[in-house]
Amino acid sequence: MMYPLVRELAVDGIPVTVTCRVLKLARQPYYRWFACPVSDAEWDEAHLANALLDAHCDDPEFGYRFLADEVRAAGFNVCERTVWRRCSENGWWSVFGKKKTRKRSKPGTPSHEDLVRREFSSDAPNRLWLADITEHRTDEGKLYLCAIKDVFSNRIVGWAIDERMKARLVVAALETAVARRGDVSGCILHSDRGSQFRARKVHRCLARHRMIGSMGKVGSAADNAAMESFFALLQRNVLDRRRWATRDELRIAIVTWIERTYHRRRRQATLGRLTPIEYEIIMTPSAAQAA
Repeated sequence: MMYPLVRELAVDGIPVTVTCRVLKLARQPYYRWFACPVSDAEWDEAHLANALLDAHCDDPEFGYRFLADEVRAAGFNVCERTVWRRCSENGWWSVFGKKKTRKRSKPGTPSHEDLVRREFSSDAPNRLWLADITEHRTDEGKLYLCAIKDVFSNRIVGWAIDERMKARLVVAALETAVARRGDVSGCILHSDRGSQFRARKVHRCLARHRMIGSMGKVGSAADNAAMESFFALLQRNVLDRRRWATRDELRIAIVTWIERTYHRRRRQATLGRLTPIEYEIIMTPSAAQAA
């Protein structure tokens, strides 16, 4: 309420008109309040609160239902709900009230340190992988894609698509990548600090394949910029091209673009105008069989 301030300034000699203009207040409501600063309802609530406080101090073990009986016996026409609201606002609870206990949840898995530090380069395959999750809406609902990219050739070595964004999505993409690449011990998997990547399932999967986890800072997209650029490319070339009616329709479009267009037809300047498949075949002849 700004009206008491207006009244105090008026006592100091500042006109009400000037104060109301500065505070952007209407004068008529102020004069109505000035004529009757306390309404009848507020007066009744104050008397009720005073009666409840007296009853609570006399018998601190009484709950709000017994307090309602006490004030009704004193002549107040009030329901239990109103008494509960007044007691709740002022913290007048029974000393025998049920103690509230917080639900203890299991501590989450710790985040990995940032081992990449925005140095998205590798001189050999299966040394540094980047992972992230993107989503897109269809008429049937959202569809989530987890993709894993090898920084050496920018190839998407693993991906998984699901209707829900759970840790199992990351595990499925990781297992696909390992099955395709073979021995990946010592490989760094870099991602953001999303709950899916910090899940115990993912930690166990990394340990099973003797991989090393790495995570960027919270809210810093640049810490995984190389993966964000791939998703931006996917967004322009597939996701935003049209409206998708079903999840299966969008799933087929994503897989087709990744495996046919991105891997085998789209040449990249960073790879010497080669496609990811061509670059791996030329730079690592042993990767020709995996292609």
